[in-house]
Amino acid sequence: MKVMLVNGSSHLHGTTMTALEEMIKVFHSEEVETEVVQLGGKPIADCLQCNVCQKTGKCVIKNDGVNEFVEKAKTADGFVFATPVYFAHPSGRIYDFLDRVFYSAGGYDAFKFKPGAAVAVARRGGTTAALDGINKYFGIAQMPVAGSTYWNMVHGLYGEEAFQDEEGMQTMRNLARNMIWMMRCFKLGRESGILYPETETDACTNFIKRSDTLR
Repeated sequence: MKVMLVNGSSHLHGTTMTALEEMIKVFHSEEVETEVVQLGGKPIADCLQCNVCQKTGKCVIKNDGVNEFVEKAKTADGFVFATPVYFAHPSGRIYDFLDRVFYSAGGYDAFKFKPGAAVAVARRGGTTAALDGINKYFGIAQMPVAGSTYWNMVHGLYGEEAFQDEEGMQTMRNLARNMIWMMRCFKLGRESGILYPETETDACTNFIKRSDTLR
């Protein structure tokens, strides 16, 4: 099994990464492979709403890791999207990244029925609002949402301060354990002949008459 973890912070070794590393320890102890995607400080363009990806299956913007991530996601079993809190919301870079990742993935085949976990890191407040923002991607993509023994958050301004949040780090470890359990249950279900539901996707209701121009 493999979990992909996205660090939405510009700091490669800050508090957000410290939280992810606590989860990675648990994943590795249970022989779950991990891959970390560092968004870092490089520019990430937002979605242009050009809809080219709906025809080609790939985002028209290249060289910032979005298309590569979607391709790797097809063989992953679970996902963790972690973000620092900026003004009570996720970082702009992870929002831009996820907008393009999920939209260019089309029917969400790379993500549906795979556990997803959001993690928010803050000095003090805004974590639950940030978690809510990321959790919405799971809800539209038929992804089971992984929870823990508290909301998935860790507090600390700098990486070393995260360890002082003992309950936060405990929450990260339990989150990883819960994800492992979920992935194993889904795998066992498939092997036992319990197939994923065939969901309907034909209906697309618009309450305002469409024009020929994009909104």
